Amino acid sequence: MKIKFCGAAREVTGSCHLITLEDGFKILLDCGLYQGGDDDGRSEEDSKEPEHTLANFNEKWLFNPREVDVLILSHAHIDHSGRIPKLVANGFSGKIYATHATRDLCSIMLLDSAKIQESDAEYHNKKHRNFNEPEKDPLYTSSDVYNAIGRFSSFNYEQHFFPHPHVEVEFRDAGHILGSASVHLRIRENDQDIRLAFTGDIGRPNRPILMDPKPMQPADYIICESTYGDREHVSAPNELESFLQIVLHTCIEKKGKLIIPAFSVGRTQEVVYILSQLHYAGKLPKIPIYVDSPLAVNATQVFISHPECMDEEIHRYLIEAEDPWGFNGLTYVRSTEGSKALNSIEKPCIIISASGMMNAGRIVHHVHNNIEDQRNTFLLVGYCSPHTLGGALRAGAKSVHVFGDNLQVLADVAIMDSFSAHGDRVEMYDFLANQKDTAQKIFLVHGTIDRQESWRDYLLEKGFKSVEIPSLGQEFELS
Repeated sequence: MKIKFCGAAREVTGSCHLITLEDGFKILLDCGLYQGGDDDGRSEEDSKEPEHTLANFNEKWLFNPREVDVLILSHAHIDHSGRIPKLVANGFSGKIYATHATRDLCSIMLLDSAKIQESDAEYHNKKHRNFNEPEKDPLYTSSDVYNAIGRFSSFNYEQHFFPHPHVEVEFRDAGHILGSASVHLRIRENDQDIRLAFTGDIGRPNRPILMDPKPMQPADYIICESTYGDREHVSAPNELESFLQIVLHTCIEKKGKLIIPAFSVGRTQEVVYILSQLHYAGKLPKIPIYVDSPLAVNATQVFISHPECMDEEIHRYLIEAEDPWGFNGLTYVRSTEGSKALNSIEKPCIIISASGMMNAGRIVHHVHNNIEDQRNTFLLVGYCSPHTLGGALRAGAKSVHVFGDNLQVLADVAIMDSFSAHGDRVEMYDFLANQKDTAQKIFLVHGTIDRQESWRDYLLEKGFKSVEIPSLGQEFELS
């Protein structure tokens, strides 16, 4: 059996890993979109196939999609699922296995992604195409999404299924976003069982809404994420109170806008839930709150449909509160016209808008219109790739380049990493601790190289036997 690392190798996005059994059966774990800048900052030695760069990652494959037999998807975030429609359009004809909630989220998220691909291609062809240059095609279309969703086959957590006669698979709740899962495969070859586990993205314990991450069954080989492998999150003494102080400082003292970049799925619902708690406790000022994302509206409906993924706290809250995602003063903005109208608001308000890394979507327009106003605050509530606009603001940039304009960062920039949906290195270690006696090797993916090296050293110090950091296109034999 072989494993080839076809994405998220020494990078945070583009999750994609290919398993080839001895009989030639091919299993793909995730099929994510690379999200970030074109300049990847890597040397050629970091990739086994230098011609396959991050600049063209989304266009090319390190395998033949027609030869892949099944796809197993850890969760719906676009950096894990975003190339599925292209995979199908390029010849993949197998089943796509996921949890029920992941399937439902993908049906809206991939369609939203397709519309972005189509819009970007149309904009390029109208505004930036050279006279003798062929028209740019979208990476995939809405039609490709419909074809892809028809290939999904969904399962409950801890329900075993068999994509191949000698391969048994189990999903366990990873506590990252709704429906997120770790993947455990028991593969029978040469009269022996090889146990391979993929963490997907490891969530955090004791976070609102979702169940805590559940450790995987013991495995011989583990593919493990590394997003926060070099650090521990600073826990706010009182998250509700810290959040409230930022609201009061921005909207009451400065009389400005509090703008929160947040992914439409997961982070937006958590931020709204925090605001809901403050509202029902009578602590939230009477200021308008806008969720500026049609995808977030649809995603919230999916959340409501999957209480099996939620913890006891939110179940109790659903009984006590009228609606944690629909309280008075909260407005969901679907239309483009409604989004544009927010830019002309002069009164204090809170705007929650996608994307979380600020690399696309409506939030970029809010940055363009509000970053040079000292009254405003941008509150960053999660990880941002260094190559993105959000990454620049997290790093303390004094100016940013948006829509061709060089803008001074005059608004306040606040950071609350306690909202992060990724476990830190202690939380990830706790998730992996039951694997120490069985894991022959851990492969680190989904992280920048500096964080992966720190995470590798941490795991070795804790007693794990062997930790590898694969490069893009690198292949390993497992036995």
